[in-house]
Amino acid sequence: MPINVLFVEDEADLRSVVVEALSQQGFSVTPAANGVEAITLLRGATQYAIVVTDVNMPEGVSGLDVAQEAAETQPSARVLVVSGLQRAQLPPIPAHARFLPKPYRFKQLITAIHDHLG
Repeated sequence: MPINVLFVEDEADLRSVVVEALSQQGFSVTPAANGVEAITLLRGATQYAIVVTDVNMPEGVSGLDVAQEAAETQPSARVLVVSGLQRAQLPPIPAHARFLPKPYRFKQLITAIHDHLG
């Protein structure tokens, strides 16, 4: 059974490349272009094993908002927060989430996902 991943990234090229690469690794990936879209998906029927979300996004809903929504609507989902900013430059990241700095190599993302899933 594939592992469901919600991948939230506003940069279309990066989103496309990473979704394709994760799919080739056997993940079932649902892309979201912003936080509003991600929250709608989190409130839907699909249960995600992991949510990977960028912090800074358009539409007034940040990746930290997405992380909080995941904790509330899908408490079994793991959350991986990514950002081009250093962690010290960001608001507090929810306790249940892990941080991965951008730019990351694809291998780092895969390792972070597997480590976070246990």
